[in-house]
Amino acid sequence: MAAALQVLPCLLRAPSRPFLWGPPVARMTSGMALAEQARQLFDSAVGAVQPGPMLQRTLSLDPSGKQLKVRDRTFQLQENLYLVGFGKAVLGMAAAADELLGQHLVQGVISVPKGIRAAVELAGKQEMLLKPHSHIQVFEGAEDNLPDRDALRAAQAIQQLAERLTADDLLLVLISEEKQTLTKLLAARGATIQELNTIRKALSQLKGGGLAQAAYPAQVVSLILSDVIGDPLEVIASGPTVASTHSVQDCLHILNHYGLRAALPRSVKTVLSRADSDPHGPHTCGHVLNVIIGSNSLALAEAQRQAEVLGYHAMVLSTAMQGDVRRVAQFYGLLARVAAACLTSSTAERPLEEEAKLHQLAAELQLPDLQLEEALEAVAKAKGPVCLLAGGEPTVQLQGSGKGGRNQELALRVGAELGKQPLGPVDVLFLSGGTDGQDGPTKVAGAWVMSDLVSQASAENLDFATFLDNNDSYTFFCSFQGGTHLLHTGLTGTNVMDVHLLVFHPQ
Repeated sequence: MAAALQVLPCLLRAPSRPFLWGPPVARMTSGMALAEQARQLFDSAVGAVQPGPMLQRTLSLDPSGKQLKVRDRTFQLQENLYLVGFGKAVLGMAAAADELLGQHLVQGVISVPKGIRAAVELAGKQEMLLKPHSHIQVFEGAEDNLPDRDALRAAQAIQQLAERLTADDLLLVLISEEKQTLTKLLAARGATIQELNTIRKALSQLKGGGLAQAAYPAQVVSLILSDVIGDPLEVIASGPTVASTHSVQDCLHILNHYGLRAALPRSVKTVLSRADSDPHGPHTCGHVLNVIIGSNSLALAEAQRQAEVLGYHAMVLSTAMQGDVRRVAQFYGLLARVAAACLTSSTAERPLEEEAKLHQLAAELQLPDLQLEEALEAVAKAKGPVCLLAGGEPTVQLQGSGKGGRNQELALRVGAELGKQPLGPVDVLFLSGGTDGQDGPTKVAGAWVMSDLVSQASAENLDFATFLDNNDSYTFFCSFQGGTHLLHTGLTGTNVMDVHLLVFHPQ
């Protein structure tokens, strides 16, 4: 990221822009202007789920400063407040909570990914760093998103703090899903975050309601930043403050499904064999208030509002885009062709055959909240530019040894789909970005493409199919048009899955 900052012209970054994007081309084309608007919408989505604003919307102190209000619940404060947290975005959440409640905070312990403080400082986000006098202790661990000794030390410190609490104490829990996988094998084979977290819960004393049990009889308020489709409380960060409904048999079923049971280390097999297969009774979490303070739907709602300000007819298509990235790309490609035809043709000329294929593919993807028919009707009635928004988390089954992430690969695959046939007199842009600013093992959030990607790549002698076969989307976008299609945001300090934008602008 530091290298990227050095090569970007100073003129690029307008003072009002909260994030840094790729370098501009010499002449601003209509496509680049469209991309700039899409980037503004992505900015607004990420901005809506920043730690400070989220905490301020949720927590407040009464004028006396002795009562904490969490939504519609009130808790007494009398030097009895403790704080714990874990996850990628928890550092900024803890800093915001400390700013608001620091005078009442006795002790805090948070577990964050290794290097996060240095990355936050490099990104210039001083507001997301704890003050020197803070009572919150920070543990950095889980290097490369894998459990390690430092992560274990953090978990032990959190458990010890929770176990010392009494009925007079209040524990504030900050949760941001960080996707620490026990092994890269499940993720590489396309396992969902729900499956990964089911495994994790069986192997942790704090997951699956374990933290809530340790803190009993203290009151527990859990503030949750959701990075899981549908915002299921027991799945987000493996539900440390929610009673588990999964058993060891669920774990074994997942491992068998991906053919990985035999490949597990002996230590993991031992823990699974000893794990309690009975779900914790619901009485164990009766002292807990779980509140989702940030989610993908909140981010998309803000982007929709901003799109309407820019003159778009905007609609949220889904907050649950999931499934294999190839199928999701096919869905967006079909949607783009059908929507472009609806936007530029009469009702009688709608491409019914492709529309039927689109609905069939949508049914196969099983997206629970998909507003497909409503979106197509809205596009057909629109008199100008249209923006369809979606969020979620597709999965990539790794086959090659290239470098990339699900957002860049999705963008590249959608670009390939858009180039299969002419879309008529309408400019079409697709953007996919991770709200945490890091797409896979890269320093970018994602990428954007337009319908001329295939022809433009061919003109630059770039065979996008070869890059896709090797899961090497990052290398492709670095080479394509000087890297201008990559989304450089730096660390955002939040994490609510991905944002997808499909923009139509009649020529």
